[in-house]
Amino acid sequence: MISRSLTARLETQLDALQTILSGADAQLLTKRPPSGAWSAHEHLAHLARHHDVFLERLHRVASEDTPTLARYRAEADAEWPSWSALPTAEVLSRLRDLRTRIIRWVADLQAADASRAAVRPLFGAQSVSDMLEFFLLHEAHHLYVAMVRLGEAGKARD
Repeated sequence: MISRSLTARLETQLDALQTILSGADAQLLTKRPPSGAWSAHEHLAHLARHHDVFLERLHRVASEDTPTLARYRAEADAEWPSWSALPTAEVLSRLRDLRTRIIRWVADLQAADASRAAVRPLFGAQSVSDMLEFFLLHEAHHLYVAMVRLGEAGKARD
């Protein structure tokens, strides 16, 4: 089964967006740091796209015996440019919709299916639970960086 901790984080982690985006306007969201690294908007677009990819992967785990999943890299994703070009409001709408679909998928997961696994290049075999743990940690990292980018952009504007 999927732990209560994972389920709770899956249901609530995106609540941090209210704090992260507080007072952010389009200029702050799209400002890249001098290094050229992603803007806050691009981090959010990456999260939305990654939700889409992750949901596809969950469906594969449910329907295939131990599928091998390649590492996801936005730079190698033909869909990434169109996702990063979306307005932030659309990115957030898609992010929330996809999150609802993932939560529903997990809620409908049967106990026997929770132990199904996929093979990942870095981690080897991972259960659905392990995949969710990685997904949430990856997401938390990008939420943190988006918050930092907005802070940096705000200071640069002052």
